[in-house]
Amino acid sequence: MTLYSTARLLTVLTLVVAASACGSSSPTAPDQTSIAYSQTDFTIGTGAEGTAGKTVTVQYAGWLYNEAGQDKKGTQFDSGTYTFVLGANQVIKGFDTGVTGMKVGGTRRVIVPPGLGYGATGSGPIPPNAALVFDLALTNVQ
Repeated sequence: MTLYSTARLLTVLTLVVAASACGSSSPTAPDQTSIAYSQTDFTIGTGAEGTAGKTVTVQYAGWLYNEAGQDKKGTQFDSGTYTFVLGANQVIKGFDTGVTGMKVGGTRRVIVPPGLGYGATGSGPIPPNAALVFDLALTNVQ
């Protein structure tokens, strides 16, 4: 084997190893752009309903979507309590959609596709084109 062919072989092997490492380390592999929005109510609340223009308070937990994970949950990226005006574009579209129609006391799980989440750019711990899973509890509507 000549020096040129040895160098060329090493270059090809390096590229193959680098490409495979990139694909396997992605927390959202495979592509999740085809994941559909869904919501599942666990508890139907009996209080005031969250509608556009109302200020709502939600307890939530969010995970990266993982087809193989329990309840499709992968790595948890956030949790807490958040107050916002429903339908005022203060949160991602999938979160707005998930809370709309809930009543105080209700709990719901929503699966948010990338197009209703952080899209092709991602944000912070959320990679590009990641689907998300949120567990929501509506605690107040004003």
